[in-house]
Amino acid sequence: MQTSKFTRIDEEFICQNCGKLVKKLGYSCRNHCPYCLYSKHIDINPGDRLEKCKGELEPVSLEIDSKKGYVIIHKCKKCGAIRKNKVAEDDNMQEIIKLSTKQI
Repeated sequence: MQTSKFTRIDEEFICQNCGKLVKKLGYSCRNHCPYCLYSKHIDINPGDRLEKCKGELEPVSLEIDSKKGYVIIHKCKKCGAIRKNKVAEDDNMQEIIKLSTKQI
């Protein structure tokens, strides 16, 4: 039997990039700031909090996934790892539009 590599953790946090309080998402797990779209490199698998890097994940591009819809491409400013996070319903649409014109 295969076990899930997704641990549901939906918690408030202070964004390391813009300093704003980020509330729980409510319908899934919050994994990036809805204001500036930055994230933090804290998971190996979603929600496990096992990543040792702890660097800032900068939003660098946007892609469209046939199943997930819009997906933010993040690049870690510390180790260079690339991570993908689905766009949330309350994400800043102006920042999403800006990302849509960037390429990694």
